[in-house]
Amino acid sequence: MADPMHQFQIQKIVELPTVTVLGQAIDLSITNSVAAMMLAATLVIAFYVLASAKQAVVPGRLQSLGEMLYGLVNGLTESIIGHDGKKYLPFVFTLFIFVLFANIQGMFLVFTATSQIAVTLTLGLMVILTVVAVGFAKNGLKFFKLFAPSGVPWPLYFLLVPIEILSFLIRPVTLALRLFGNMLGGHVVLKIFAGFVVALGGMGVLGWAGAALALSSVVALTALEFMVAFLQAFVFAVLTCVYLNDVVHLDSH
Repeated sequence: MADPMHQFQIQKIVELPTVTVLGQAIDLSITNSVAAMMLAATLVIAFYVLASAKQAVVPGRLQSLGEMLYGLVNGLTESIIGHDGKKYLPFVFTLFIFVLFANIQGMFLVFTATSQIAVTLTLGLMVILTVVAVGFAKNGLKFFKLFAPSGVPWPLYFLLVPIEILSFLIRPVTLALRLFGNMLGGHVVLKIFAGFVVALGGMGVLGWAGAALALSSVVALTALEFMVAFLQAFVFAVLTCVYLNDVVHLDSH
C-alpha cells in the first residue's frame, strides 16, 4: 500500500536562487505548494472573469454560481457584522473563495495547499492582523477593552483578562488547525481506502468483496470530502466575520 502521507511532501518544481533579507536566507524556488496556491488564485480570477463576462439579466449557470457564492458571503458579513460588514466584504470574500478553490482543487490534484499548516497558519495570521489593524483604526487604545468585558466585578478581571488575551492569541492557531486538520485527515482516509481497493483486488473472491466495499467507501468519502471542502471555507469566513465584529462593535462588548 502506498504511503498515505507521501501526497503532502513539499517538492521543488522550479529552482530559483536564494536571496538574503535582513540576514535571513529565503529560498525563492517554486514548490508544489506554491504552485497549487498560484493555480487556485488563477482559477478564482478565471472563474469570475467568465462568470461576469455576459452580465445577463437572466444569468446562466456559471453566472448564477458566481452570484450565489458572492451573495452567500455578502449575507454572512451583513448578518454578523451588520451594515459595516460591507466594508470588510472584499477581504472576507477573498479568503472564502481562495480557501474554497484550494480545497476543491486538492480533490483533483496530487497536492492540496490547505493541507499544509504553514499555509493555513499564514491565512489565520492574516485574519488576526487585520482584526488588530481594524481594532486600532476604529477604536484607538480602546481596542484593549476587548480583553476587559464590561459588567464584570473588578476582582474577576485579574482572572478574566489573561484568559481573554490568551483566547485572542490562539485564534490564528485554531483557525489554522481546523482547516489543516480537516483537509489532511480527509485526504489520508481517502488514500488509505483507495489503497485497500488495490490491495484486496488481487486476493480472490473474498478480496473482491472487500475491494468493492472499500471502493464504495471511497465514493462516499469523496462526496463527503467535497462537502467538507465547502464547509471549511464557509467556517473560515464565519469566524473571520465574528472576529471582525468583536472590534467593529467594541462598545457593546
